[in-house]
Amino acid sequence: MKYLYLFVCFLFTVPSFSQDHLKTINKVTEDTAEVSFSIIEKVPVYSGCDENMGNQALKQCMGSQIATFVGKNFNTKLVKSLNLPAGKHRISVQFKVDKEGNIVGVRARAPHPVLEKEAIRVVRLIPKMDKPGIQKGKPVIVPYGFPISFTVEAPKPLSKKELRKLKKKNKS
Repeated sequence: MKYLYLFVCFLFTVPSFSQDHLKTINKVTEDTAEVSFSIIEKVPVYSGCDENMGNQALKQCMGSQIATFVGKNFNTKLVKSLNLPAGKHRISVQFKVDKEGNIVGVRARAPHPVLEKEAIRVVRLIPKMDKPGIQKGKPVIVPYGFPISFTVEAPKPLSKKELRKLKKKNKS
């Protein structure tokens, strides 16, 4: 009987704590108002994209504009200087567009810390969005992520002439 009483008490306390926890989560969610890029009602408007486009077209426009911007501003000479192994490599980049359209919370994961720093540097240069993301008529924070992919070519084999020059140089 004593155990039954403890069990019943436990059952009534768990839901009461759980509801308080849910209220806290809902309040935090309302205050931060972060909505995924994939489900947002109105995507942030990147400079150069027509805000009157449909949401899907705005998503594509934003993606292509960011890809173009990163392609122009990323220092590709860094990749050559790092002696990465031959093959395909990828830098994963994430950031958020805040309620005013600013780029914030930039993060990157890359095969080398120098590449992470370069990706973060370039993404921080992205201009402020013309308009922030909108959900239920209110500006919201919108997380966005994309990969930067590149291929490191295998070194080409030395020609016979280059090998002879190298051997002569090493003998001296």
